Order: sequence, then structure tokens, then C-alpha cells
Amino acid sequence: MKALVIGGTGHIGRFLVPELVGQGWEVSVVSRGRTPVPEANAWEGVSVIHADYRRKDDQFSSVISEADAELVIDILGSDVPSTYQAAKGRCRHFIACGSVWMYGLARIVPTPEETQGPCEFDWYAMRYDELQRTKAFAEDEGIAFTAIMPPNVCGPGKVPIDCRGGRDIDTHKCHMRGEPVILPEGCTTLIGPCDASDVAHGFTLSACNTDKASGRVFNVGSAYALTAPELVREYGRIHGVKIPVEYVSAGEFYGNVLPESGANFHFRSHMAPDISNISRMLGYRPRYTPEQSLARAVEWMRNQGLL
Repeated sequence: MKALVIGGTGHIGRFLVPELVGQGWEVSVVSRGRTPVPEANAWEGVSVIHADYRRKDDQFSSVISEADAELVIDILGSDVPSTYQAAKGRCRHFIACGSVWMYGLARIVPTPEETQGPCEFDWYAMRYDELQRTKAFAEDEGIAFTAIMPPNVCGPGKVPIDCRGGRDIDTHKCHMRGEPVILPEGCTTLIGPCDASDVAHGFTLSACNTDKASGRVFNVGSAYALTAPELVREYGRIHGVKIPVEYVSAGEFYGNVLPESGANFHFRSHMAPDISNISRMLGYRPRYTPEQSLARAVEWMRNQGLL
């Protein structure tokens, strides 16, 4: 069985591809070439196709079509409708990556695979609409379609979320030095770092259980989330320092301290996905806690000389 993984050398793909190989798949990956192919034994038989992923790009669509894969996993998810159309000649199962952000501000915690409200970020809103439309097209055409929705992807291979809602190395250096973190008064918002390995496992389980995964949108994530103050304390524990928390009014925080909506969304909306469906149906069990995922990411940053 042939599998094609778009974005296969990236953060999630580097965990996913060895799992698929271990399950007996003949794996090809599409990569922009920005990240090197791992040298691990599991990658020896993996074919690498270098191509740029552009929306509505005929050349990229040809690459997908010519791969002739029964399983197509689109981790990048930049243009799911076009990629699905290009793949569907041979494809029997199309799996796309979305995000818990697409649901909008959480009304329910843990948050199920349901729209919570309008998504305030245009890029995510457009992709969410495309996921839903492609899912409907696939159902009409008899092709299995699955969407995997992670929260804050963490673990080795990528700078993790910091205590200002970004992925900024200088901010992480501030955490390492024990510099104060500012939060809005009364903030107990849940933040859910999830190891990329656990996200990858959600894709693998879906790929190996097509009948159960067909037509499903599955959240993946850790078994629980951390409050924002606990996230600060955890970074202190990882670095062996005490990081003071300074509280300001919500107006001051959102108006002056952290006015950028993409960053302050982490402190306005809970990021704690309900993973009960994929756990019950496919046996998904996250292997890493949020604390372990953060520690693994920090260790990776240190090994890369980023800290």
C-alpha cells in the first residue's frame, strides 16, 4: 500500500513517517526541501519528492496525482480541496490536518469536534470551511476522509509555545533567566501543549483504521491541559528557576501588554481538546504529558544551540 505524506519532513512528519513505515506502508513524502531528511534507518526506503505547496498550483497538483497513492496525508493543509482533487484518482483515504483554533472561542471544555463560534482568524476560518466542504465531497464520491485537529503542537523539532502566546526564542531565554511574566488578573485559561509524536500517532491510527476513521473529525492532544500560571511554573521547573508572575487588569493586558490577537488568543480561549472520540474509536492514548512535551522541546532547543 502506497502512502504520500505532504510535509513529511516537518515537525509532525518526522514522527509520522517512521510509524507508517513500521506499519508496512510504502511511503513517499513531499517536501519543500527546507528541512533535511532524517538519517534514521526507518527513512532508508522513503522516497522524497521536492515540490512547493502553492494554492491552486497545477504543477503541485500534478505531483500529487502522479504519486498514485492510496493514502494521502496532508499535514500542511494549505489547499485541501485542490490537493484532494489531485489525489482522488487512486486515493482511498485522504487525511488532512486542521487545528483546534478553527473552532473559534471555546464554549465547552474539554472542547469537542464542533464549531464553538466564528473563527476570528481569516486563514484558519478559510481552511476550516475548506475542510468541511472537502469532507462532504469525499463522502459523495465514496472516498474516506479524516481531519486531525491538534492544539499547541510541541515536543522536539520546533520552538514550543512561550508564556506570551508565541514561539519566540528570545522570550524563552527570558524564561530561562527567570524574568517575570505578565498575565491578566484571574487568568486560569487552559493551554494544551501536545507532543508532535502524539499528533503523528493520531494520523497513524486513522490511516490503519480507515473504516472507523472515514468521515470523522478527530481531536488529538494531551490527556489534560495546563492553566496559564501553571505553564509559567512549569517553565520555571524545567529551567530550575522561579519565574515571577505579575498580574495586570484585563484591559491593560489585552490593550497594551499583549494586544496582538494571535498571541493573546491563548489567554482568552481554552485550548483543551476533548480527545474521547479518537480514544474510544481508535484506541488513541497520548504518550506524553504537557509537562513532558515542554521538557522535550526545551531539551531540543538546548541541543540545537537555541538557548
